[in-house]
Amino acid sequence: MSRPAPAGQTLPVQPGLGHSAGNAGRPAAALSGWCGSLRGALHAEWTKLRTLPGTIWLLAGIAVATVGVSVAAVAATRCPGGTCFTDTTKLSLTGVQFGQAVVAILAVTAFCNEYSTGMIRITLAATPRRSAVLAAKAVITGVLVLVAGTAGVLGSVLAGRLLLPGNGFTPANGNPLLSLAHGPTLRAAAGSVLYLALIALLSMGVAALLRDSAVATGVMLALLYLAPILVAIMVHSPHWQHRLDRWAPTIAGLTIQDTTNLRNLAISPWGGLGVLALWAAGALLAGGLVLHRRDA
Repeated sequence: MSRPAPAGQTLPVQPGLGHSAGNAGRPAAALSGWCGSLRGALHAEWTKLRTLPGTIWLLAGIAVATVGVSVAAVAATRCPGGTCFTDTTKLSLTGVQFGQAVVAILAVTAFCNEYSTGMIRITLAATPRRSAVLAAKAVITGVLVLVAGTAGVLGSVLAGRLLLPGNGFTPANGNPLLSLAHGPTLRAAAGSVLYLALIALLSMGVAALLRDSAVATGVMLALLYLAPILVAIMVHSPHWQHRLDRWAPTIAGLTIQDTTNLRNLAISPWGGLGVLALWAAGALLAGGLVLHRRDA
């Protein structure tokens, strides 16, 4: 039985009791609170995004643009005779480079729409943890893009399988039918879907940084299309060209579609997709910091 402390004195706090026990519970409580905020934010963001009238059209646009451009590219490419060295898998996935524009628009709209209407104040009042809000928007948008991207990529591969033999890309000419049972083709197809999802996350991060739909869309379209063209025109040093091919987000990311001459690539297919993932993570981290520091 413990004795009371003499007047004017305090008993020492025993290890494992008192303040230390309270402090030990704080990280777990904080994590539990963040997860609870994330669950609520996920439900709210899903409700908002699926009820926006433009969402379904943008998701359909991702699939249609991807398949439509792939069909046009396949139909316009012929192998009149002999052995053709075209990477037929990459050719069939050409539409991904156009579908990514619709992905960027969808992701930017998903974030910036609330700023243009002023609804962001209500969102942040309902979910004060701003990191949970950004994470929820990124997760919901990324999942939707994965679904639409899968439809677009599968349609593109199917178009290549059906149309390429009629254009001379036959097994007799050294071009087997496209099949997802073929390892490199499966890797290129699955990687293209992941590429579109990472473009969505990169766009979300840029939107969180800029908060303006028109500006963020312009920046993303320039990054997707203008930057690779400027690099090709302005960079004449093979050394720097090799470095840019390794670290430019879209150039590196699209190497996931290559199935031939892999030794000549500046970076491996999965390594290139990893570079794009780093860009997307960096953009989301920067966007999260800006969202945390700025007023709504």
